[in-house]
Amino acid sequence: MGIVMRTCHFLIALALGGCASATQPPAAVSGGKPRLVVVIVVDGLPQRQVVDYRDQLSPDGLERFFTRGVWFTEAHYRYAMTETAPGHVTIATGAYPHRSGIVSNQWLDPATGAMAYCFADPGARYIGQATHANDGTSPRNLLAEAVGDVLKRGDERSKVIAISHKDRGAIGPAGRRGSAYVFREDAGEFASTTYYMKEHPKWVADFNAGKPTQRYLGAEWRPLLADAAYARSLPDERKWYAPGGKLPRALPAAAGKDFNEALMESPFGDDLLLAFARAAIAGEQLGRDASPDILYVSLSTHDYINHGYGAESRLSHDHMLYLDRELAEFFNDLDVAVGRDSYVALLTADHGFTPVPEHSQSLGRDAGRIDPRRMSMRVNAALAKRFGAGRWVRGFSAGGLLLNRQLATTRNVALADVAEEARNVIAAEPGVAKAYTRAQIEANASPGDAILESVRNSWYPQRSPDLAFVLKPYWLLGSHAAGTTHGSPYPYDTNVPLMLYGPAWIPPTGRIDRPVEVSDIAPTLSKLLGIAAPAQSEGKPLAFEPLAK
Repeated sequence: MGIVMRTCHFLIALALGGCASATQPPAAVSGGKPRLVVVIVVDGLPQRQVVDYRDQLSPDGLERFFTRGVWFTEAHYRYAMTETAPGHVTIATGAYPHRSGIVSNQWLDPATGAMAYCFADPGARYIGQATHANDGTSPRNLLAEAVGDVLKRGDERSKVIAISHKDRGAIGPAGRRGSAYVFREDAGEFASTTYYMKEHPKWVADFNAGKPTQRYLGAEWRPLLADAAYARSLPDERKWYAPGGKLPRALPAAAGKDFNEALMESPFGDDLLLAFARAAIAGEQLGRDASPDILYVSLSTHDYINHGYGAESRLSHDHMLYLDRELAEFFNDLDVAVGRDSYVALLTADHGFTPVPEHSQSLGRDAGRIDPRRMSMRVNAALAKRFGAGRWVRGFSAGGLLLNRQLATTRNVALADVAEEARNVIAAEPGVAKAYTRAQIEANASPGDAILESVRNSWYPQRSPDLAFVLKPYWLLGSHAAGTTHGSPYPYDTNVPLMLYGPAWIPPTGRIDRPVEVSDIAPTLSKLLGIAAPAQSEGKPLAFEPLAK
């Protein structure tokens, strides 16, 4: 089972949408707007991985951007909490968390201490699927408008579709006016929610009825290349890997949630998402009329692999090669269905990845892991010693600590004093680089402190904790002894690919090394579509020519 499996997917999608029209791409849109903008978000893809294996890529996957488009090597997020939900929101809105309100994947409500999931909404449920507590079902918590919202406000005939394995990878990009579709692991089907529609369109029902996941039962993920080709990445089964860190790896042979989870943690998960994207293009007739459309496709597999084994692993290396070849087929299908002069493709990521601490230690770096439970106990003990016994720390939240405001009121203690004492304890912890109280963050002082500015860009007062802290480079907060994560303001987490292709609009400039920001994506797409940038956007349209020397 391999790449050849995908040759029938586009034909199936064409059958759903009508073969005759799909084989005759429409003429380019009059007025110079693309008929379709396709935004591909590779969850957890650091910029460094885009070029690490360029000599092993296919001729028409990522190489299409390298040689026939434009790629910005220094695209960064300028905030501290580099996570999935804030990243996808920034891509779609141009707004960092301090404007969008999406400060993290989840946070503790400062007023109550209750857990809040970024896109949870008890008023919306998945259509035909089980809806669990804190499932993401709507953009209720999103405070910024997306490019698609502006597009549809100007022309309701335009369609905005967002697809992901993760709800937070689809709902943020879909915004308020688009439609989000999420792969539901319980049933192994794609579903939207009652926020977006009353029932699924026929093409979605037909896709699910075809039981597309079953073609992967028992499929084996085997390396694409010979062993010698992976000399520049780490071998399998390192001591710091999560379970399953070895290729080849077979998926379960029986259908069910365990199979669906394993599917999404293999290259076949990307394959399924792209098949559904093809069905959306055909079923919604995206790019077929004069009203421009937007399709967001967020691919989650790379994030799962990097969490378990690190971006330096052979598993991550091999997945990049699979993904590159899958994208090559998808782009070729877009050329046929929409026409190469009628669409723009953009590829980026929601965050990068911190190297595994044990690997960093092997290279002589100052690196390590901090047990959050023990850190919390040490802070609470220090606060109890000064202010009296009690549970002073309510928990970790959105890059910091939330304190017990009710206890402070009961003890007649100023919360600012409790926060300052907690800051002193946190700042002295091994592995901590900086710690800031709410007062320091909101004072708008200390210019020139780059870390503080990144924290401020992640800060929304009604959802952020009472103090924030940033670890030293290559350190992680987590009690797990394997794998790695992200969520820092350092380049390995903030620097992501930003690549565009579209011959009618994007000159084949190739590499551009000047610094840009991910917040520039939304105003850039807005300019291409001939609409205003989203109201909360803080980026600026990208220039596709290098600076004159």
